[in-house]
Amino acid sequence: AEVESLSSGSEAEEEKKDDGRVGGLFKSLTKGVKNITGGAVLTEEDLEPILKKFKTELMTRNVAAEVADKLSESVRRSLVGKTTGRFTSMASTVKQALKESMETLLTPKKSIDVLRAALAAKNAGRVYTIVFLGVNGVGKSTNLAKVAYYLKHKGGLDVLICACDTFRAGAVEQLKTHSRCLDVPLFERGYGKDPADIAKNAIAHAKSNGHDVVLVDTAGRMQDNEPLMRALAKLVAINSPDLVLFVGEALVGNDAIDQVTKFNRSLVDLSADPRNPRGIDGMLLTKYDTVDDKVGAALSMVYVTGQPVVFVGTGQKYTHLRKMQAKEVVKTLLG
Repeated sequence: AEVESLSSGSEAEEEKKDDGRVGGLFKSLTKGVKNITGGAVLTEEDLEPILKKFKTELMTRNVAAEVADKLSESVRRSLVGKTTGRFTSMASTVKQALKESMETLLTPKKSIDVLRAALAAKNAGRVYTIVFLGVNGVGKSTNLAKVAYYLKHKGGLDVLICACDTFRAGAVEQLKTHSRCLDVPLFERGYGKDPADIAKNAIAHAKSNGHDVVLVDTAGRMQDNEPLMRALAKLVAINSPDLVLFVGEALVGNDAIDQVTKFNRSLVDLSADPRNPRGIDGMLLTKYDTVDDKVGAALSMVYVTGQPVVFVGTGQKYTHLRKMQAKEVVKTLLG
């Protein structure tokens, strides 16, 4: 039952939680607003002070500067020349526009339901593969283990973990521990071997041994390290996984954007087939339980990549994994 933390509560519940939280960003934004009610036409002058403040407030919540600009601009466009409703104050008109702009921004072109996709692959008789990548120290292995737990317990799927971090001392041992605790098999070939090759063998092994899903752990690397990025692109090209998941920290704001942009660009630039380049398909944000109202990194990363946040990690236990709802992030940001 614990795995249920993955379905984020009913709408009614969400609404209930929100009752007492009109303070925060929105309150501070609208302090200076002339409270024009009913039938007023909004002008640039009315909006300027609010949007300026809005931008600053967003940036203190870890939203990247360019994303804050883009949001302010989209709110300005949707509001200038608009007439406030008969009984609506200017404040609530602005709030509604903010909400809509953010939700639009946070709802990427596609959404990914990993469980559904993995079950569909199983029904079609093929192995579903996810590659986890990201910089050092963000919790890739731990969050890979959470995904394994989720797919095993929520979907009844037979999962195989594949150790392709052949650089970091202790990486394979760490996965062995997870594998034991989860009672999920581990495919490993030790250290110093070619990760692309190990992944290929793991997928073949999964096919012949009836595993449904292969989760591939890769070595953490900095986004500027070209040889390592090239090795990653090779692994992706050779194995064409169903999903390439970027694992990043929810807290790091502008840093995360630099990481995810460069990872994506490297993968695309170094793709084996330039006509059909393969970048990042989605993101898993770790340490999401530590961010309070500073959920801006999530907003920024979705904006920059156009890809969805598939999961958020919310603690140390295997069950601490959730799906991220755009509405929830917007509520937290507008708090």
